[in-house]
Amino acid sequence: MQAKLVLEELKKCGITHVVGLPDNSSAALFSLLARDDSIRLITVTREGEAFAVASGLWIGGMTPAVLIQNTGFLESGDGFRGTALRMRIPLLCLITCRGYARNGVRAAGGNPAQRDVDDFSRPDLDSVALMTEPTLDAWGLPYDFLRTDADLAKIPEAFRRAGMESRPIALLATRDMS
Repeated sequence: MQAKLVLEELKKCGITHVVGLPDNSSAALFSLLARDDSIRLITVTREGEAFAVASGLWIGGMTPAVLIQNTGFLESGDGFRGTALRMRIPLLCLITCRGYARNGVRAAGGNPAQRDVDDFSRPDLDSVALMTEPTLDAWGLPYDFLRTDADLAKIPEAFRRAGMESRPIALLATRDMS
C-alpha cells in the first residue's frame, strides 16, 4: 500500500494531526507526515497515550487520527477505553497489523478463549494477529481492512462514520505502507 496515497486520503478528510508510534509497517507514512506541513505529526512513547492525546486534540477543536500497530493497540486498552471510547470521541484509527501477512486475515480468527493454548506459542503464528480481531470485537470497536491501494476509499468512509456515530472506527492495514 502506498503511504503517499494514505496521506492524500487523510488530507481529504481534513485530518489536522496524526498521533501515534511508528513501526516497520507505518514507517514510510510517518516519514511523509514528518515532512508534510498540512498535518501535524505527534509521536508518543506508548500507544495508550495516543488515544488520550488525540481525544484532547478533538476536545480542543482539532481533527486527529491515531496511527499505531496492533501490538500497541492491545497495550492501549485503558487509554482507549477511558478516553476515546467512553467519551465517544470520533477518531479514525489506523492500525497496522503485525502477523497478518504470515497468518492471513481471519485465518487465525475466532475466540481466543476457545483456541488451544499451544497456538499462542507456535513459531509459525504471530499471537498478536490471533488476538487483534477478537479484542476489537470485545471492545466494540468497528473495523474494516486496508489490504491494497484499492481499499483506500475506506478511509473517508470510516472517517465519516466515526463522526456520524460519535465513536472511534478502526481500519486495519494488513500490508506495509511503502
